[in-house]
Amino acid sequence: MRSQAWDLLTAASARLVADDSSDVVNAEEYEGRWAVRMAQQARDFTTVWFEVGDLTVGYEAYVVPQPPGGHQEVFRQLLTRNHRLWRAHFSIDQDGDVFLVGRVSLAEWGVDALDEVLGTIYEAVELSFRALLRAGFGRG
Repeated sequence: MRSQAWDLLTAASARLVADDSSDVVNAEEYEGRWAVRMAQQARDFTTVWFEVGDLTVGYEAYVVPQPPGGHQEVFRQLLTRNHRLWRAHFSIDQDGDVFLVGRVSLAEWGVDALDEVLGTIYEAVELSFRALLRAGFGRG
């Protein structure tokens, strides 16, 4: 059985897909999670994966793979950018890949929270993607 938070997520993201002024180009369920795909300027697309739990809605978006070099500068940039982010923060998984992650309580969850999450992730990718590629991969 789906929850009210799941229903809100699916309905609101469907409206964003239908809105020609939105950067959201696709939204669908995949293996029990909800995926919202946004067109970006700094790179082609970013997909935000949502998981609705009993108490929170969690989300994550892949940013870049583990960089082969420049780790100190990449980590410095991530920590500096985390200082200003709201609704998401940079994180490194067990493989060293960089993600944007966050969580919203069900009590706070609504259309405004979804807009804030998508906006935060969109902006964070736009402002960091090329700089992270330069620092960690020597390109971008």
